[in-house]
Amino acid sequence: MAALVAAAERTDCPYEVVLVASDKPDAAGLAHAAGRGIATFACSPKGIPKAEYEAAIDGALRDAGVGTIALAGYMRLLSPGFVPAWRDRIVNIHPSLLPRYKGLDTHARAIAAGDAEAGCSVHVVTEELDAGSILAQARVPILPGDSADTLAARVLAEEHRLYPRTLAEYVTR
Repeated sequence: MAALVAAAERTDCPYEVVLVASDKPDAAGLAHAAGRGIATFACSPKGIPKAEYEAAIDGALRDAGVGTIALAGYMRLLSPGFVPAWRDRIVNIHPSLLPRYKGLDTHARAIAAGDAEAGCSVHVVTEELDAGSILAQARVPILPGDSADTLAARVLAEEHRLYPRTLAEYVTR
């Protein structure tokens, strides 16, 4: 999220971050955004029916005038009721070279499989987990002695380069 905000602060960026939303009211990204004058919205899903929770998010996004949703670190599945309302307007960054290693523990799974490389993918969000059209990927070599944490750190650096550029291309398509 911080990389997307930083890119949006440049005068040549074709997108503006108008809202940073989180399902974790204490998320550091909310304070980061607020400190830059960006509106924030936080709603914990605990104890709220999923449809009601997603309706609150949808309302906040629409009230803020959001055109494209860029997920970053959002670890919840969006429902088949939410995704169609934003069809082709939700993108996500995923820490693997999709279609390999959908879901969680991507770095450990790539290392355990003996892969020579890992990476990240920016994709369009659909109702199916990590299955939308791939917009861009960045590859990262898996080095001898890599742990999931060391690989994750190198992949994250690539995510920060890839996501803002890909989002900029996507919103101007």
